[in-house]
Amino acid sequence: MPFSRKVIRHPHTGTPHVMHSLLEPRGLLEAALLPASLPLLMQAPRGDGHPVLLLPGFMADEKSLFVLKAFLKRKGYDVHTWGFGRNLGFRSKHASALPQKIRYLHYTTGRKVSLVGWSLGGVFSLYGAEHALECVRSIITLGSPVSMDASGSQSPAAMKALYRLVSHKMGSSAHAMAPRAKNLREHRRLAVPTSCLYSLGDGVVPPQEATIDGDPTLHENIRVPGSHIGLGFNGVVLSVIADRLAQPEGNWKPFVPTGLLAQVWRVLPTDKMA
Repeated sequence: MPFSRKVIRHPHTGTPHVMHSLLEPRGLLEAALLPASLPLLMQAPRGDGHPVLLLPGFMADEKSLFVLKAFLKRKGYDVHTWGFGRNLGFRSKHASALPQKIRYLHYTTGRKVSLVGWSLGGVFSLYGAEHALECVRSIITLGSPVSMDASGSQSPAAMKALYRLVSHKMGSSAHAMAPRAKNLREHRRLAVPTSCLYSLGDGVVPPQEATIDGDPTLHENIRVPGSHIGLGFNGVVLSVIADRLAQPEGNWKPFVPTGLLAQVWRVLPTDKMA
């Protein structure tokens, strides 16, 4: 995959397909089928032991990351979770605590930290990296609303209502318009390797919000199969994450599927952003 290839957001408009939203519980089936992905997971590259910080999605806590954490530990990484409990949306405490967490891991290990954020956790990872950039090696987002438009979030109405109930009565727009979200609003990208994984079958975050415009020498959008709530239990996703984390520090290259992953990509339905 040449560096000259443009990195652009998916052209989808509007909310996720209604059928995809209704079928989000299929993520439980994806989790049950994880053992079938064992050959794929075994072939995934081992890591170099650098620290990896995992951030959960909205309404989820560290327990939701247990499969991802166990897999990455088995691959040789020094894996940590954010330690702030359930993700109930952005709180003022996160503004200082998250960058401090990243700096602490960097200081105690002597190595730069990779951030992996699922759903809203991916937005948190971008914020944390922005304020501790010298400590960050790479960022991976999983179905995260990393691109904002003036029209506001295109998530399903039920998800917007839940956010208003749990996090802020004005909804996600209240946090999106905060000064700390300026870079997201203006689509400014950090000078750090960033891989945004998205699914056309995601019933929560539409693909135009889960992808970015960026620099092909640092940024990429990677299409994966599956549901939103199943991303952390999806064998293909886990394998892609392992591939991205295994990139040598300072010598990042865009994703090119190899081995069994290449076989998966051959059978994926055609998509202009794949």
